[in-house]
Amino acid sequence: MLLFRWAMLLLLLSAAVCFVFYVGTGQVRYKRWGLKVLKWTLIAAFGFFAVLILERIA
Repeated sequence: MLLFRWAMLLLLLSAAVCFVFYVGTGQVRYKRWGLKVLKWTLIAAFGFFAVLILERIA
């Protein structure tokens, strides 16, 4: 559980860094990377919480 929280924090932080690089440089590749990282972070988080909910139900 703690490992997952740290992984989510680091992934969100890396997405924020990508967006800061995009604002600083104006290069679209940083925005694309930030959106990709954010998308997969959210997918992983939804999957994790779905497993927690299913464990509570069963």
